[in-house]
Amino acid sequence: MLSWDDEPIAAAPRLPEMPQARPQLQPVSAGAQFAAHHPDTALNPALVMKPATPVNTAARVNASDKRIINGKTDVNQLVPFKYKWAWDKYLAGCANHWMPQEINMQRDIELWKSPNGLTDDERRLVKRNLGFFVTADSLAANNIVLGTYRHITAPECRQYLLRQAFEEAIHTHAYQYIVESLGLDESEIFNAYNEVQSIRDKDEFLIPFIETLTNPEFTTGTTENDQTLLKSLIVFACLMEGLFFYVGFTQILALGRQNKMMGAAEQYQYILRDESMHCNFGIDLINTIKLENPHLWTPTFKEEIKTLFLHAVELEYRYAEDTMPRGVLGLNAPMFKSYLRFIANRRAQQIGLEPMFGNEENPFPWMSEMIDLKKERNFFETRVIEYQTGGALNWE
Repeated sequence: MLSWDDEPIAAAPRLPEMPQARPQLQPVSAGAQFAAHHPDTALNPALVMKPATPVNTAARVNASDKRIINGKTDVNQLVPFKYKWAWDKYLAGCANHWMPQEINMQRDIELWKSPNGLTDDERRLVKRNLGFFVTADSLAANNIVLGTYRHITAPECRQYLLRQAFEEAIHTHAYQYIVESLGLDESEIFNAYNEVQSIRDKDEFLIPFIETLTNPEFTTGTTENDQTLLKSLIVFACLMEGLFFYVGFTQILALGRQNKMMGAAEQYQYILRDESMHCNFGIDLINTIKLENPHLWTPTFKEEIKTLFLHAVELEYRYAEDTMPRGVLGLNAPMFKSYLRFIANRRAQQIGLEPMFGNEENPFPWMSEMIDLKKERNFFETRVIEYQTGGALNWE
């Protein structure tokens, strides 16, 4: 940098100019003239003046032309609505908004640190629960963002999927918040899906369906691939969010009913409320695809789905046995056999399959009081369950 005391440096002598060909001047377009006087606008070509062209209103999106999969309409145009139920669920999800830090964990921390606060079986149950859930919602989010979203061509449904992906992030945050609050070994808890067999078995059941949809070369448009997508939607809506989560939810909510781990239990109930909506949205999505593509719902395909249901029930029951090798909280693993069969029957009926386990009953009526499977809106109902934000959950 020069100061006022520096000596000026003489400029280098100028070399003689070489003769050059004079460039040909091009006529300046009206758009270029506009951009020259509006340089900020020139950054966005869409805003540069173009010759006026007649508006073709026939090219605008018609609701009747929309399809859940393999649609040809512009996915960037949210309206006109065809799938109003998806938009309603998006609004309900926004009304449900909550954040983990809003919930006080002090009583949980004191209980966990107290030598006599929880039994060894209760501590095992909590750690196994967190070991499954801390990565389960990440798997669900990956499946939505990297797989399902790009294959759904209805913008109303895409809008809800974006909200669902955000909620999965909140759930992962909530589990991390519980782990951190209790001072648990984070590497142990977060790696449980690689180290605990009952958790690993459930994830290995799910991962192939994720890998199929997230494969960049996978596209819909054929009967085989459309059935593959439909199968994945059924697995995640009915079996992951609609079945694999229920043993864990029941266990932690049972602790809350006994005034133990109240902060964690409150977060789990908010999560369960979200997951119930995810499950219901997925079921509506599945049933709509079936209506629009009845050729996919073949007897062979239905048998494949039934096999997956049976396998999922068995995996979740093994998880119940692993988390409760002995009776705890008035619960035991055999009680969950009936519960899982009851839920599986319910999920099967919601997508048009016959019950697979006879007339099973719910052994946990108090769970129905909190989440009541009968209140879950199915595809043929018009009433939407509405939730309000704020307000503490009442455990009485």
